[in-house]
Amino acid sequence: MHVVTPLLASSPLSASLGAPVWLKLDALQPSGSFKLRGVGLACRRARERGATALVSSSGGNAGLAAAVAGRALGMRVTVVVPATTDVRMQGLLRGEQADVVVHGAVWDEAHAHATALAASSGAFLVHPFEGRDLWEGHATLIHEVAEQGPRPGVVVCAVGGGGLLCGVLQGLHDVGWASVPVVAAETEGAASYAAALAAGGPVTLPAITSLATSLGARRVADEAFAWSTRHEVRSVVVSDAAAVDACGRFLDDHRVLVEPACGAALAPVYNRAPVVLGAGPVLVVVCGGAGVTRERLAGWASSHR
Repeated sequence: MHVVTPLLASSPLSASLGAPVWLKLDALQPSGSFKLRGVGLACRRARERGATALVSSSGGNAGLAAAVAGRALGMRVTVVVPATTDVRMQGLLRGEQADVVVHGAVWDEAHAHATALAASSGAFLVHPFEGRDLWEGHATLIHEVAEQGPRPGVVVCAVGGGGLLCGVLQGLHDVGWASVPVVAAETEGAASYAAALAAGGPVTLPAITSLATSLGARRVADEAFAWSTRHEVRSVVVSDAAAVDACGRFLDDHRVLVEPACGAALAPVYNRAPVVLGAGPVLVVVCGGAGVTRERLAGWASSHR
């Protein structure tokens, strides 16, 4: 259900960094983000195993991907969202013919309700960032890059729960690029991966305080941490202000609107962070995000001046 997205050389980012920068534009997926790769594969395989309905526990990009996938597969979709999910996103979900259930104050509570709902109804539970099918689907991003352009010196991707990171790392090993390091980018207040690396294992953050709510998993997937023991993963944490500024610069440079969660991956390149210097060609996963508008981006920028 996902589409092959462009791999573009970025003159503005290359000039900022002083090295070639390539952009994998997964913001152009039908659901607005990379999530459709893994979610689409997981949903299709669930249907092949006999599932007739889907339940998602995400009020963001994963929920929208499940709705898009379910509609394409002819499956009923219920998306359980926390009360913090804005009206616009709920409208996007309903626009894909999903049933929207508002439950809980945070994702963890919505996920618990979705899990119970799936168990009682026999529907397939679509996890936002866990599962082998999900990671395998996300790995196709790197498979495409290997066919489209040069071998990167480093890959930069945003990390929330760690699903994209797991897929990127699996993809690198699939195509023979196991020696290419990955920069895991997060925002302050949502840096569960950096916390796991510092603690020597996944830990649960007390709260998510970053405006990059797409990165708002209080605990990163165990598999995402496990990858750090067998592949070079470099952590970088940026401020909300830096992520929002990167979104604005990227909109000006490439006319593509992305969420602050994606801005977290762009910021280290725009700002010449040490983790991306001297590595040769830099591949940035432009993961996208459907929860952003021009007005919201302007508001975030204004609040962080």
